[in-house]
Amino acid sequence: MRYWLPVFLLITFSAAAQTLPVLDQNPPSLPWYQLRTPHFRVLYPKGFDQTAQQTARRLEQVYEPVSASLKKEPRRLSVILQNQTMLSNGFVTLLPRRSEFFATPPQDPFLAGTLGWLDLLAVHEFRHVVQYDKALQGLTRTAYTLFGNTALAALTLGVPDWFWEGDAVGTESVLTGEGRGRIPNFDLGMRANLLAGRRFSYAKAVNGSYRDNVPNHYVLGYFMSTYLKRTYGADAWSEVLNRYYRFPLYPFSFSNGIKKTTQYRVEELYRRSMADVEETWRKQQQGLRLTDAVTYPVKASEKVFTNYQYPQYVSEHEVIAVKSGLGDITQFVRLDRNGKETKVFVPGLFNNPEMLSVAAGKICWTEYRYDVRFGQKIDSEIKLYDVTTQKLRRLSHHSRYSVASLSPDGSRVVAVRNDEAYQTRLVILDAETGREVRVLDNPENDFFGQPRWQDDNRTLVVVTRKKAGKTIQIIDSETGVRRDLMPVSGQNISHPQPWKGYVFYNSPQSGIDNIYVLNTRTGRTYQVTSRPLGAYHPTVSGDGQKLSFHDFRAGGYRIAEMPIDSSAWTPTEQVRDGSVRYFGPLVAQEPGAADVRSALTDSLVASVEYPKSRFSRLLHAVNIYSWGPVVSSDGQSGTVGLQSQDLLSTTQLGLGVGYNQAERTVNYYGNLSYQGWFPILDVGFERGRRSTSVYVDQRTPLDSLRSDSWNYNQLTAGFRIPLQLTTSKYNQSAYVSAYYNLQQVSGYDLPVRPITEVGFGRVLNGLSYGLSYSRTLKLSKRDVAPRWGQTVSAVWRNTPFGGALRGEVWALQGGLYLPGVGKHHSLRLRAGYQEQMRGTYRFAAAVFFPRGQSYVSHDQLMTTSAEYRLPLLNPHWSIGRWLYIQRVKAAGFYDFAWGESRSRTPGTLAAYGDQYYTTGLDLSFVFNVLRLRTPLEAGVRTIYNLKSGEVMVQPLVIGIGI
Repeated sequence: MRYWLPVFLLITFSAAAQTLPVLDQNPPSLPWYQLRTPHFRVLYPKGFDQTAQQTARRLEQVYEPVSASLKKEPRRLSVILQNQTMLSNGFVTLLPRRSEFFATPPQDPFLAGTLGWLDLLAVHEFRHVVQYDKALQGLTRTAYTLFGNTALAALTLGVPDWFWEGDAVGTESVLTGEGRGRIPNFDLGMRANLLAGRRFSYAKAVNGSYRDNVPNHYVLGYFMSTYLKRTYGADAWSEVLNRYYRFPLYPFSFSNGIKKTTQYRVEELYRRSMADVEETWRKQQQGLRLTDAVTYPVKASEKVFTNYQYPQYVSEHEVIAVKSGLGDITQFVRLDRNGKETKVFVPGLFNNPEMLSVAAGKICWTEYRYDVRFGQKIDSEIKLYDVTTQKLRRLSHHSRYSVASLSPDGSRVVAVRNDEAYQTRLVILDAETGREVRVLDNPENDFFGQPRWQDDNRTLVVVTRKKAGKTIQIIDSETGVRRDLMPVSGQNISHPQPWKGYVFYNSPQSGIDNIYVLNTRTGRTYQVTSRPLGAYHPTVSGDGQKLSFHDFRAGGYRIAEMPIDSSAWTPTEQVRDGSVRYFGPLVAQEPGAADVRSALTDSLVASVEYPKSRFSRLLHAVNIYSWGPVVSSDGQSGTVGLQSQDLLSTTQLGLGVGYNQAERTVNYYGNLSYQGWFPILDVGFERGRRSTSVYVDQRTPLDSLRSDSWNYNQLTAGFRIPLQLTTSKYNQSAYVSAYYNLQQVSGYDLPVRPITEVGFGRVLNGLSYGLSYSRTLKLSKRDVAPRWGQTVSAVWRNTPFGGALRGEVWALQGGLYLPGVGKHHSLRLRAGYQEQMRGTYRFAAAVFFPRGQSYVSHDQLMTTSAEYRLPLLNPHWSIGRWLYIQRVKAAGFYDFAWGESRSRTPGTLAAYGDQYYTTGLDLSFVFNVLRLRTPLEAGVRTIYNLKSGEVMVQPLVIGIGI
């Protein structure tokens, strides 16, 4: 996965801030080591030595073949192996330049297929490294030399995301003999759309939709990049990139590079590739003998993409399934054949193993559990929900289970445990206590997927991935004795479901994922379903008469059901292989393909042992990756500086000089953030000049304007503690901070001083404390804001160290989210209270103030607000190649504030107050510019000041899509 844009935006938008972004770290007690190879430095935690050596050898094996077709051998790279997280992922970033592998193999059979997880990452992620280093030519190399990786990253923006990921998927498919290009489920959405006559515009295919299932940039890019290579040769993309990087500043340089290579623009490349692959898929459909099935009717509209998956029978006519989609967060629902749908439960951070287990009236699944503080420490725990009593139990704590399945009597759970040493185990747990009853031995470290129990509550059936491929095994949970039920093969089988003397399973043998069955007595196999796009997750009704599964259409997955009739099954030797291997012509022409496939068959014995050494965080704390201009989020200042971040994301450093365009002054700054401990420690220093103009009296006419420039020093030091508290369907977080602030001023010569400026007060010593908490319901893509939730925050700022400047403010504010009238509408109510001491210095506002009303400082301030947000349209509007609008939203608001202050005259203390009212409407658009996939949101705000009668229209910038 290519991963740098969010980090890039966070860094550039915080250049002038006192705090740097919060990153993900490992617990500080975790020791780190490193291996050095000719082309890599591999960092890994303690206890991961063997896997680190294997990964290092694999990276060296694929270095030249993966680089060959782009004609670029990359610079030395640091690869970080993360073993504390249960997420299965990987990425490459330039900020700073590195790659990270999350070393937990996924249960999802459609991600790695029959390929080893770290082998897949070695090829896919290293291809991204090659892509990035390909940019080191022409104008882009000059920009990198002058300004570092931030400039390099910025100039790669013109290369669309679909190329980065599609080219990497194509590379893994051609070089390894496996890969996602060989897995029918990978292109399922695009296949469904094209066969249903839904060929989207290029703008929609790139940028997405709030209504339809638009396949992601991995799928789009795989077919577009492969089509070009099939037509113009394996090195065609090398030529396109060479042309792009010579002058990447023109918005459509990438399309021009394609045109000079192929004679047509990127839109025509899209049209041709879609036409070609559609023709291929229509040929695949010819001659299919389809099996009939009855689809469960559902509530979901066909106009909005919605999935119903993983059926499990709870009665002869009802199933529990997982519902999700563009308009729905993941939830368990009960469906019957008459179309009745009932929500059962909404899980938390669902760790989806592409299966569901329901038995004895209980639902069993796994959920991610984030460490409260350290973002790289993510567990996966088992949860049980009793459908009858509606009680939820957390069966395991601080565990690493990637999938769990209940025994038919509900007394046992079998789970796959992935430990921190990259070892896979089957574990039997007591379903009441969560205690591990038995851990089954796995000396070969085979990978186990989607285990199920037989009816005897003792025997397990599991898909096992060995070095040579996959098989289905039967395992005695008491003795651990294992037996293969079929020969090991390269078929990407999955979803085993035992029933009597049979095991149903998924296989792509025909070129389309369908359900097959294995006779455990004879060893013979048969095709059970023949659906046009695919059938998945078989399950048998209690009476053994019906087989339920989910299949796919352009509107989403649906639950289907058919009779179990063994006479209608087709022996697999009669099944025609109609596999679409779109990459096929590239296997022979891709340089190095044979070398990689040969390398992947070896056992990686320690023929080469790379030297190991301890990796010190302190000695590597400074890692400068960018030097040069940094963009400020306010657009009023420019900065030139250094950016540094260590490879383990514990230490960030920023040094530079800035220019304030509004005041025409220069300042120097330095920010340091150490995030390796439980509290994040921040230190920031700034030195420079300020400039302002004030009227030294308030009499008419106002002809007493005076201007002045002065010097200032500012020191900020303190800590913050971000807390991740999510344990359910509500996203929960908290934040605690405390900072000391010192401001020194010299050369201030104005005869008056605004009370919010240090001025001739010379020195301000202040402390600031903050506390916040948020609990909001998870969002679907179509939600405009949370439909339920609460937020609260408290602030206290004071000057406890004395001096000429004294001030104090404390504030408390809270928000409440409530459902609106429509499904995706949201109502937010807010209230705040602030009290400010009348001293010689006034802090900035600590609560919100009515929109469109200039802030007025009061001793006591109370504010309230009501805001209603709703979507208006979800269109697919394009304005040429420049703009694509995919959503129109609106919001109406009413803001109120009441303030009271006291003034002292000789012998009296008088109080006076004021009220402020504004109301308004927001109209915003979610859009994409220049075919960049990252969406923006902006619009216009109209405000009516109910007190003054003034009407204001303001530009509105809401989001940058991260």
